[in-house]
Amino acid sequence: MESKAAAATLSALGHEGRLAIFRLLVQAGAQGVAAGEIARRLDMIPNTLSANLNVLSHAGLIGSRREGRSIIYAADYGAMSGLLGFLMQDCCDGAPEICAPLGDILARAAACDATCLAEPETA
Repeated sequence: MESKAAAATLSALGHEGRLAIFRLLVQAGAQGVAAGEIARRLDMIPNTLSANLNVLSHAGLIGSRREGRSIIYAADYGAMSGLLGFLMQDCCDGAPEICAPLGDILARAAACDATCLAEPETA
């Protein structure tokens, strides 16, 4: 990830409402969450939610799919892992006592990237 892309991604997350949406979607996994359910869980009005989802989508942090009449949003774990990797790229000049816990977080994100990206099962 390049600095310009990282700055755009961080900017998208630099808003309390968008950060809450992204965290909710990360917790939800690959199955994602319908827009109406996001609005209910976060007590967010529809036009504010729509604007925030648009910013997150343009930053590449989330994706969407249509299921019937609903739009389902899900976190893009690859983008999240890319941002974490960029932030840790030159971590403390490789000092293991500082970087090890952060490396564990990145490893868990990469593992989630592999398992959470599996297509959700449809009933």
